Amino acid sequence: MLQIHNTLTRQKESFKPIHANKVSVYVCGVTVYDYCHLGHARTYVSADVIIRYLRFRGYEVTYVRNITDVDDKIIKRANEAGENINALTDRFINAMHEDFAALNILKPNNEPRATEYISNMIALIEKIMANKHAYVASNGDVYFDVRSYKEYGCLSHHNLEELESGARVEVVEVKHDPLDFVLWKLAKPGEPYWESPWGNGRPGWHIECSAMSMDLLGEHFDIHAGGRDLIFPHHENELAQSQAGSGKKFVNVWMHAGFLQMDKEKMSKSLGNFITIRDVLQQHDAEVLRYALIGSHYRSPLVYTEDALLQAKQALTRFYTALRFLPDREPAKETIFESAFVTAMDDDFNTPVALSVLFDLAHEIQRLRDKDIENAAKLGALLCKLGGVLGILKKDVEQFFQAGDTDEFEKIHSLIAAREKARMEKNWSEADKIRQTLLEMKIVIEDSAKGTSWRRV
Repeated sequence: MLQIHNTLTRQKESFKPIHANKVSVYVCGVTVYDYCHLGHARTYVSADVIIRYLRFRGYEVTYVRNITDVDDKIIKRANEAGENINALTDRFINAMHEDFAALNILKPNNEPRATEYISNMIALIEKIMANKHAYVASNGDVYFDVRSYKEYGCLSHHNLEELESGARVEVVEVKHDPLDFVLWKLAKPGEPYWESPWGNGRPGWHIECSAMSMDLLGEHFDIHAGGRDLIFPHHENELAQSQAGSGKKFVNVWMHAGFLQMDKEKMSKSLGNFITIRDVLQQHDAEVLRYALIGSHYRSPLVYTEDALLQAKQALTRFYTALRFLPDREPAKETIFESAFVTAMDDDFNTPVALSVLFDLAHEIQRLRDKDIENAAKLGALLCKLGGVLGILKKDVEQFFQAGDTDEFEKIHSLIAAREKARMEKNWSEADKIRQTLLEMKIVIEDSAKGTSWRRV
């Protein structure tokens, strides 16, 4: 049975969906004021593997990933750039979609924008207030009353005294308590706003996800995920306000991906040590980056280095080498490899162990290649199938080996054509000269009955 580590209970639990064979998943999305960085890539690739595996196991998954398109940072960036807020958010949403598509991240079933759910947020705040868990402060803002909610701190495993003494919270004199957080804030001059019972303003950040997830997945759903940095205060606040409003359990399983680190520090825009996804993809293949991101367990911290990308490229080369020149066949069934893969992934989506199973499978393909091509081909199809669960091995095999810029590609093929002409004319010295030229370009050519193929060294 699938076991998932639940942040709420701090232990692995057997996964039992609320509704048989159906799974509802919400993942906190991007605040769109800049290009996505590698920390985002780590979180959303991890979520993508989880979604793919749940579907592989036969679940009907409804996956919601929101977009925060109104926020202090967005307003600040738009003002600095002299740009309309909608134009700015649309631009970065398009860029996000491009980056995620490059990394082979599946689209969610629903991708709600915060600005589309203002009325839902207002309705939820009214419920919270009716249940005596929120108040209007003297400045007109609406705050959640943390002390009124006895379970506050259950997700981050802090008690209120610890949280208050270590306060990663904004202290505002109008609050009843330093830990109270804003649900609705009145608009300042020049800021976007919406009408509400408490005056023109906009929602606090935390209320957005509660309103969107509860509308699209119900007041009680299966899995809520995001980066580890969201446990407190965002997810703690989200859990408290949701249950305070509905009176029901909000989420069964909370999942959090570990930090991506640069020089042993979390990668983040606030720390100024981030690298954008598109910057990396200018230098490295997207599948290589994806492999590097799934090479460690999703809950573990991951240190970004160029060496990690090199190792990822070498690993993918081993897989694609095993797949090379195999005929098309249906995947082998009821193998020890698929069984071991499922066992690994059922253990809280253990991708490092799952990848080790794929290496064993690739080794077996190579062993069988010369003496049993039929079984080798069936295992090759299985390798592609299981790799697909992790979002890798979807390229054409020759495309992987031949990847490069268009001008170089054309030069290589021109040289190969010239070599073929020299061979037909039995001009062996010219053919050997061209082979050497290609070797100097780090291109190896391979002649077979099917013709000449090539790959990069």
